[in-house]
Amino acid sequence: MGVNTFFGAITKAHQLVASLHKAGGVDLLLFCIRGGRITTAMQRTYHLFFDILCGGQVPLAIVVTNLEQEEIMENWWVKNEEAMQQYGIHSVAHACITAVPARVTVYAQKRAESQKALRMLLLNALSNRNSSYVKETRSWFVAIVERLRSFLTKKGFLKKKVLLRRLETECMLPRSDAEKLAEILTRRDN
Repeated sequence: MGVNTFFGAITKAHQLVASLHKAGGVDLLLFCIRGGRITTAMQRTYHLFFDILCGGQVPLAIVVTNLEQEEIMENWWVKNEEAMQQYGIHSVAHACITAVPARVTVYAQKRAESQKALRMLLLNALSNRNSSYVKETRSWFVAIVERLRSFLTKKGFLKKKVLLRRLETECMLPRSDAEKLAEILTRRDN
């Protein structure tokens, strides 16, 4: 990951956190994946959202799509659940579905099954939830960046002056917040 990619991601993370805070937080993460084999990219995406964005505090449900060719769509989960766990991907619920457009009438029955499965997933996953995961925008953003810190400092491209300037200009952080964040990111743990 280059410096420009990093700052683009940080800027987008800040915008996302501000938007989620304004909307009242996060109740459930829906991790949508295509049916097929489980990949390292899926594992990384899962950890980005579940662990880094939400600190492991938000329930996550998996929606497996592209299963219209399966005789019984749920069989994908039966065959792959153990591999998901081996990759460290855990969920409170799942749904195996097709997302084929309604105009493809040959899959009308599977679309109906998929709609029912998604409704049940949402009802079951959210029924035990008392409150949303929400934090004040600044502390949420700082927590995300803190969780990313070890990865970023290993890359060796974080220079405090450059980081400070870009946090102020690209993330529009006040100088004092940018200084605190730059200190966290460039700190070397001994």
